[in-house]
Amino acid sequence: MTILVVDDEEPIQELLKFNLENEGYNVLIAFDGPAALKMIEEKRPDLVVLDVMLPGMDGLEVCNQLRQNSKLRDLPVIMLTAKGEEIDKVLGLELGADDYLTKPFSPRELLARIRARLRRIRPQAQDNEIIRGDLRIDLNRFQVSVRGEEVELTPKEFELLRVLAAHPGKVYSRDELLERVWGYEYAGDTRTVDVHVRHLRQKVEKDSSNPEYIETLRGIGYRLKG
Repeated sequence: MTILVVDDEEPIQELLKFNLENEGYNVLIAFDGPAALKMIEEKRPDLVVLDVMLPGMDGLEVCNQLRQNSKLRDLPVIMLTAKGEEIDKVLGLELGADDYLTKPFSPRELLARIRARLRRIRPQAQDNEIIRGDLRIDLNRFQVSVRGEEVELTPKEFELLRVLAAHPGKVYSRDELLERVWGYEYAGDTRTVDVHVRHLRQKVEKDSSNPEYIETLRGIGYRLKG
């Protein structure tokens, strides 16, 4: 997935680039509105993080032009601004922004919002499939099969398995799984993750007491065996 960051402040660019690349995203940078529009036309990123206060053409006008372009109007846009007044937020959303975050912001919250937004567009992808041994995850149809047999999962079980399977061998803490699967707004505790992992194992493992796929790292979290 490729994300375009449009901001004229170098410290913000570096902060977002570091955090996004650390999450596995490909990051593009633009300093102003015209450069952003050109890059979007040429590179077709999956999402744009767009600052409102840009030199020359501001972020509101960039968003407005995107929404008037039939080929780009569905591109997800998350707006950033130093302004906190409600009128600025309302204007940005009315012009077509998908989400809105006021500076200073938490990079962790922004990442959660980006993941939430990208999850919503993922079903539109073509031939989107994850295969790990005998485990097959069809992201278009939200279907999972193990050893050729389809397994019925709840939406949260499916998303939990998808996150783990996307990066086999990577260890995810319970807090990280809560954020990725349930979202930044979720107020529950980490026991929710343990319960869902237990149910998921009962459905995809031959023997849930001796898991073939989902491994527990005591005191740390979970991973899908690589």
